[in-house]
Amino acid sequence: MNTLPLAGLRVLDFGHTVMGPTCGVVLADLGAEVIRIEPPEGDRTRRLGGFGTGFFGTYNRNKASLALDLKDKRGKAVLERLVPTADVLVENFAPGTMERLGLGWEHLRTLNPRLVYCALKGYLPGPYEDLPALDEVVQMQGGLAHMTGLPGRPLRAGTSVVDIMGGVFGVVGILAALRQREATGEGQKVQAALFESVAFMVGQHMAAGAIAGSRVPPMTARRITWAIYDVFTAADGQVFVGVTSDQHWQRLCAQFGLEALGADPSLATNGQRVAARDRIMPELERIFGAMTVAEVLERCRAARIPCAPVAHPEDLFDDPHLAASGIMGETALSDTLRAALPMTPLRFETAGITLRQQPPRIGEGGAAVLAGLGLSEEEIATLRGAGVLTLPEENIA
Repeated sequence: MNTLPLAGLRVLDFGHTVMGPTCGVVLADLGAEVIRIEPPEGDRTRRLGGFGTGFFGTYNRNKASLALDLKDKRGKAVLERLVPTADVLVENFAPGTMERLGLGWEHLRTLNPRLVYCALKGYLPGPYEDLPALDEVVQMQGGLAHMTGLPGRPLRAGTSVVDIMGGVFGVVGILAALRQREATGEGQKVQAALFESVAFMVGQHMAAGAIAGSRVPPMTARRITWAIYDVFTAADGQVFVGVTSDQHWQRLCAQFGLEALGADPSLATNGQRVAARDRIMPELERIFGAMTVAEVLERCRAARIPCAPVAHPEDLFDDPHLAASGIMGETALSDTLRAALPMTPLRFETAGITLRQQPPRIGEGGAAVLAGLGLSEEEIATLRGAGVLTLPEENIA
């Protein structure tokens, strides 16, 4: 039987909101046994509204839940029995939180010298390391909001891009540390952070500014690199078309009846076309405006020109390519609602990424974890009765 690459690894996921749970869900999708550690009342992400409504369901599939009061010495004692069985621990609490719980790296490494401890924070060690941080905070601080918004009007990106990127960098660090553990036999602490993740993403703009010797404008007011690289209004919606080579240009002209422009030597190079945008763009706007989005896409794709409809997130539910790619998992978002959501976008020859387990209810899977540590039914019932542990009703004897 083929198995996923991380099968056999046990991960303790102390993540909350997006960054930590993203790291945990990628590891889970790749086959690791991920145990979500949350308080007895459940992680607060379960109860978020507004923009955060879908956070828990999106980032917690393929995990078990152990709902444990770590502020109670009995709950901490259970966790300390669990740590020696784990390969990886992930946490994205505020700086110092795990230490205040008595579960910091220096203590846990004495319980399990092979543990890879991944701390996901706002900042890596340095002058800012104790400052509170959020995705939107570091988007502002790292220049991403400047690049996304209009001039003078910074705007956060339209998803939790830094939280997600930071969580994925956490996975990279964990895998590297596990590889090193094969050689040394010892675990280590790995850190990833929001601010440094933003810096990595805007590095291309830092380089552009250094080369130009001036501050780069937002993408909404960017210097034009390619003459045709824009959103156009079609008869029934919007479509993006990108012409990034001279071959693209010639094929575009042939496909859309612009042979005269294609034969014009003054438009032969991209630089010439950039200088002549006021001549080219009205022609394309006229042609595309008389077509449907589907017609523009069909003809651009026939000419092998990069293009895309301007979609809404909900449009992806019906995207035929995503459905065929196998990355969509029918995810339970409540007791009555399921929706196909994207899983980790990787493909392996040996085994497929699938939705093996729905996002857990509070404590779902926790009884089996505790039984595996040797706790008796009576001990588990005592913990539950004391409010140290929460289990779903079917796990309660």
